[in-house]
Amino acid sequence: MSNLPPLTTETIWAILNEKIDDTTVNQLVWHYLGYRYNSATGEWDSSKVVAEWRDDYPQPPDFIDSRPAIVKLTRSIPKENKQILKEKLGFKGYKIGEFGPRQTRRATAANWLFSYLHQNSSNLD
Repeated sequence: MSNLPPLTTETIWAILNEKIDDTTVNQLVWHYLGYRYNSATGEWDSSKVVAEWRDDYPQPPDFIDSRPAIVKLTRSIPKENKQILKEKLGFKGYKIGEFGPRQTRRATAANWLFSYLHQNSSNLD
């Protein structure tokens, strides 16, 4: 997981435009939730993951395939950032008939990541 793209607006757009694969999207969310993979032991370290996530998911969940995990991720986005992709990036969403649960879950992951970026960066444009 050391080859993750940087958390930037370009990365968020690449997620939304499906230029980053689902595995990398999951890995980005896992990383910023605090999950770390120990390649020496072959196990996940969740000691830096907040209890509300660690208790439900001691191993990082697949956000693209797991409805309960993506619902929890959605609920963890602060209210003021629920529309951040639209408000700050101008993301208009997907056209009806051209998206399914996978794209919706990727957009949720992008929203969570952009919210995280926004909350933890002092120099966003």
